[in-house]
Formats: sequence, C-alpha cells, structure tokens
Amino acid sequence: MKFGQDPMPETLGRWLSEIAQAYCDAHETIPFGLLTGESITEKELFHIAPQVCLKIRGIERTAENLDRATEAMLASYVATKDSAKYIFGNPQLAFAFAYLASHFGIKLLTEEEVSEIMQFLELRRIEFARTINKEIKKTARKTARLEEMFRRLPE
Repeated sequence: MKFGQDPMPETLGRWLSEIAQAYCDAHETIPFGLLTGESITEKELFHIAPQVCLKIRGIERTAENLDRATEAMLASYVATKDSAKYIFGNPQLAFAFAYLASHFGIKLLTEEEVSEIMQFLELRRIEFARTINKEIKKTARKTARLEEMFRRLPE
C-alpha cells in the first residue's frame, strides 16, 4: 500500500486490509521506544492511530488536523471504554477503533460508518489478527535488526 495515494476503502473487506496495514505501520515504531528509554508495546499502539490515519490518508500533519483526529479518538474512547472493554483489551481492535475514530474526527467517516466497520472487524477478529500477523512477519527481520542496533547504542 502506498500511503496517501489510495482512495478510502469502499468495502468492509478492504477496510479490514487497510487497518491491518495501518496497524503494521504503527507496529514498526515499537523499536524506536528504545531510543527514548520508553517501552512501547502493542497495547500502546492505539495512541498513534491519529498520526497513522493522517499519514495513510495523505493529509498534512498540521497541529489542527492532528488535534481533530486525536480529540475524536480520545472522546470516543472515553464514551465507549466501559461498554466495550473487550475492544480495548485487544490491542488490534483498540487500534482499529482509534484509527476509525480518527477518521471520524477529520470528517472522513460518519459515526454509523465507524460502527459498521468495527462490527465487521469484531465478527472477523480472527481473520483480522491473521492478516496483521502475516504482515508483521514480513517486516520481522527489519524490526529485529533495528531493535538490536538501538540496544547497542551508548546511553
């Protein structure tokens, strides 16, 4: 996928593929936590979903655009965290939720569209996870080399 050049997915299956690719893009940031002394795990990846949303849509990452995407993601999280704990207990679904809420924040999706896509992902969470894991395996060597290189840097 070339980020910022593909149109918005037109089918639920294409949304699944795009979000899996977006998750993998976020996943590639994990080794960089070593540079800051912070541990980044899959559980934290939903925090960067707004940035990934802007990147994939090819939208300039201005403070205003990032604020709109982030505020929508955080507001949606607060509004649903108690009723949808299983989503936030699954790093992949949590990222998907944050990614879609970010699209809502920049007015690319309606609340109904976000809900429809999330329901599709929830029903196909095994397929979603397999798609993600397949993509992560493709970049595993690169990620491992980065982690090793960062570990060797002097503190």
